[in-house]
Amino acid sequence: MSHSTYNKLWADAQAELSDLLIQEIPVQPPRPEKDRVVFFQRLATLYVRYIQIFRQLEEAYDLVVHPQKRRVIREVLDGVIGRVLELKNEMVEKEFSEYHYMDDVIQDLKLTPEDIEIPIPRYFIGERSKVLQERGKMLSNILELMEVVEKPKPVGVRALNLEEAIKIIQVSERARQGRLRAKFMREIQRDEERQRRAKDRDMGTAAIDSAAVRIQKVWKGYMQRKRTKKERDEEMIFLGMAMEPKPNKPCAATAATQANEARRRVKQAEYEEDYQKAIIAVTDKLREIEGPDMRETMKDQIRQWFIECHDATGSFPDYPEEEDGGSSIIFAEKTPQQLREELAAKEEDDPGKKAKGKEEKKEKGKKEKGKGGEEEEEPGLKMLPSAFLLELEVGEKTFREVWENRSESKNLGQRHEAELIKENKRKEIEVEIRQQVDELMRQELVNWKLAVDKDKGGKAKGNAKKKKGSKSGKKKKKDKDLTVDRTLESLYQELVEQGLLKQGDNVTLQEYLGDYSYLGTTLRQTDIEPMPSLSDVRQVITLYGILPLGSQVVHEKAPLVKAILLAGPAGVGKKMLVHAICKETGANLFDLSPLNLVGKYPGKSGLAMMLHMVFKVARLMQPSVVWIGNAEKMFYKKVPKEEKELDPKRLKKDLPKVLKSIKGEDRVLVVGTTQDPLSADLKSLCKVYSKIVLIPRPDYASRYVMWKELIKKNGGDVTLALDLSSLAKISDGYTQGHMVQVVRGILTDRRLQQLPKRPLTAAEFVVPLAKIDPVFQDEEEALKSWYAKTPLGKKRAKAASGKEEEEVPAKGGKDAKKKGKK
Repeated sequence: MSHSTYNKLWADAQAELSDLLIQEIPVQPPRPEKDRVVFFQRLATLYVRYIQIFRQLEEAYDLVVHPQKRRVIREVLDGVIGRVLELKNEMVEKEFSEYHYMDDVIQDLKLTPEDIEIPIPRYFIGERSKVLQERGKMLSNILELMEVVEKPKPVGVRALNLEEAIKIIQVSERARQGRLRAKFMREIQRDEERQRRAKDRDMGTAAIDSAAVRIQKVWKGYMQRKRTKKERDEEMIFLGMAMEPKPNKPCAATAATQANEARRRVKQAEYEEDYQKAIIAVTDKLREIEGPDMRETMKDQIRQWFIECHDATGSFPDYPEEEDGGSSIIFAEKTPQQLREELAAKEEDDPGKKAKGKEEKKEKGKKEKGKGGEEEEEPGLKMLPSAFLLELEVGEKTFREVWENRSESKNLGQRHEAELIKENKRKEIEVEIRQQVDELMRQELVNWKLAVDKDKGGKAKGNAKKKKGSKSGKKKKKDKDLTVDRTLESLYQELVEQGLLKQGDNVTLQEYLGDYSYLGTTLRQTDIEPMPSLSDVRQVITLYGILPLGSQVVHEKAPLVKAILLAGPAGVGKKMLVHAICKETGANLFDLSPLNLVGKYPGKSGLAMMLHMVFKVARLMQPSVVWIGNAEKMFYKKVPKEEKELDPKRLKKDLPKVLKSIKGEDRVLVVGTTQDPLSADLKSLCKVYSKIVLIPRPDYASRYVMWKELIKKNGGDVTLALDLSSLAKISDGYTQGHMVQVVRGILTDRRLQQLPKRPLTAAEFVVPLAKIDPVFQDEEEALKSWYAKTPLGKKRAKAASGKEEEEVPAKGGKDAKKKGKK
């Protein structure tokens, strides 16, 4: 596709964003909404529309080659991602559920479930490819030194018991007898073949004709059946009763598109390099040509200000401090008297800031209390304040003013524009020169004062400045760095050698197969809580794990998620999701599972050192994922006897302290996985994991998709002989792990060779499935009842049982305010 196609895609996204911003930032603040359902509908509609914009901007950013346009798109894209996360957080708070069903919204907007699939921005990996390659090499070198690929150990001689010895003798004897029997049968077959050939020699031409007719009959029958089957398939495709088979190789148009996209990415790198060189050249040129004029103009303006202030007030003013903006506030359109008054007011405010602050707080508190009795806030639901709307407004304004109507007839190659670089860099150079001029003019002002006001010395003012400068005397206590004398590489190597830093599996989130839940809204309207589909799980992992870890800007401002717990039966893909988060974001994978820590860094000091090293490396080489497998073991209600020596509760006290130290700028995520959360103390578990994601066994739609894709992935063919619908129905209760195990067991090399003659059937999968224990209904119900006891589960149950109470809050009481704000 051409440059204009992606420019139009960007323009369409900006137009949609402009409409949303008008809706989100109205002239008059909207009244609180009393109906929770209506409010959630509004949130869901905004959420879906923002996802549409997100998808458009992500594609535009990935393939637009103009370096300056890409910077504007990136700012807006990060803002949209942050807004999506904010809306998700708000929907969770209002609906008390991690999963939301928006079938009606999708239908109203005439979209499909694929249209609201949250994309993973390709720049997460693309812009860090060099760093990731270097890190991958470092990890592989360490693993090679450790000799991870160990040579097979020689099998030692072991004494056999009587039973085993007899079994080996029986097997050998039966094999010997089988070989003799086979040899005897081979000789019989040879004799029969010899006799048959002798008979054929005696028969004449009639036998040859008969053989030819027989061959023709078989061949014609085969060809006719083949033609009939082909005609039947074509008829079914024509009637829409069957799908047209997809070609194994991409068509010419698809291949051309992929090649074009690859060329555009090469151009992006080339244009970006040229742009960086142009920035340096333009900056140097501006500094050389316009810099001296700027410096002299600023000096003249500041000197003029000195004289005007002296004429108006009878004395020279104090020079504005750098903290207050320096001489930049002089260039604002204000009279010398106004500037003089502002500076005097600031100086008066500085000494008594703390005392005044306390008094103001008290007064505000009194006023609020007084107002509380007289004027109550109108009850209802309001939108939470956003940290990204301002950024989106700025991005929308930049697009409208700079790019929307810009003529690019002379820039068909979409290279950088030097005029825009000059505009941006001129401001930076002005700031740089202003700071230099400020230092010179401060000294000049002192000289003027000494010359004109000989009676007034500058000592007192100098002391005042010193006092002002000594405001920030208090310093926050910093955590002790236990490894000051060690390099990052040495820490990284030690963690790899100890098995605490591992190489993630090469799996993407798209490989976590699952279909959309089409009945979610319908079931909720009838007060039935639906089990989430695997597509919903995929969306939640993207929102809580991948998007914040992938972007520093988003992580700093979006609602902070420090730890996620993935709970579900064995085989539902919890560990796979952890590896997918690492793969999609290029994150390091640290393993702090209780079983992995056995015998490592013993004692309290050892534990403190281990946690310090892990989180230090995680911060310095962010993004990072800290995985805790079997998370329930850390919070056992009662440690089993067989596990007491392993000390599974080592991290119980120290991990929450470390989590508190994680801030917005630290792209570190703790992910716990558990298949038996009932054995853990729920209160302690919920203190560590702010988000608990319940992963169910796959539903019918997801099983259908999984059987189809798993069979194809393992080399099988899905034909009409294979009844996938029945197979998906009878495999109810089985997890993804069970299905993978069965497919791999059936599709052996020998079976794959037989596929052309004997296609796969559903019956082949039934016997291996029957040998595996499924996830029974009781186990799933136990998990659901456990989840209902979590903080979010309790809120959900309370909201479901007490709807009427929430809608009619008590008069004038505190509870009324709280309920109104929910």
